[in-house]
Amino acid sequence: MPELPDLTLYLEALERHVGGRVLLGLRVAGPSLLRSVDPPLEAAAGRRALGFQRLGKRLVIALEGELFLVLHLMIAGRLHWQPRARSRARRRALAHFDFEHGSVALTEAGTRRRASLHLVRGEAALALHDPGGLEPLGCGLPAFRERLQRENHTLKRALTDPKLFSGIGNAYSDEILHAARLSPVALTSRLEPGEVERLFEATRGTLAEWTARLRRELGSGFPERVTAFRPGMAVHGRFRLPCPACGAPVQRIVHAESESHYCARCQTGGRLLADRALSRLLKRDWPKSLEELEQRMRSQAAAAKP
Repeated sequence: MPELPDLTLYLEALERHVGGRVLLGLRVAGPSLLRSVDPPLEAAAGRRALGFQRLGKRLVIALEGELFLVLHLMIAGRLHWQPRARSRARRRALAHFDFEHGSVALTEAGTRRRASLHLVRGEAALALHDPGGLEPLGCGLPAFRERLQRENHTLKRALTDPKLFSGIGNAYSDEILHAARLSPVALTSRLEPGEVERLFEATRGTLAEWTARLRRELGSGFPERVTAFRPGMAVHGRFRLPCPACGAPVQRIVHAESESHYCARCQTGGRLLADRALSRLLKRDWPKSLEELEQRMRSQAAAAKP
């Protein structure tokens, strides 16, 4: 799912490409995409795009007449810019936002259609789409601490809860927790003041660093390679690869459709976190520490030799 750094680049690219331009119309091919009926989608045609903003992980296009297009890309939704000569090239697009000089196309990988589009009128209606999360790059330590410890959750859950923090998802929460040297399953209520401050600095630093890095890579173009798996990431998507800080193999725990990646040596004092599926399967054979895991791997490698 595109998160704060990627969504920021989408907003900046939309401003460069269609800011101040008149939206000629919308072509919606995905029957499940449009989730609102009043005002009708046709009301957006002929209105100028006045501004762009983010509400959590939603992208908002402000149009003349106090109309707002609210787009949630969910996990697999992506935006693409198509110059006028190629504006009808993406046959599998769920929607095209047509402007005189080109189109913004929305695609969604896979067969499950989760992306959504709403057209609303007025600031009050727009506010209903704001999940209420605190902006991590626009707050101070006291506000961050209050929001973090408002409820007793694991750090992973707290950072990715859109009602607590805005724009942070599975990928960047892994990177933040690695930078803070904190376990993803540590409870917010048990953090020491120094650990909260460390997490605050890691959150701001990680998101700011990746936003700046992606800006440099993109230049003045349109983001076409938005992914949750970046080569420069420390732990996310790097299961069994060496941690860039200590060299230990990155570990993984799986819960439902999400994964958490972490370094046992840097974040959990060498303790391996229990993956529900594997720990149920292995039961007593589940290794409890990084050293035990490494010893088992060495024994398996030795047994495999002829």
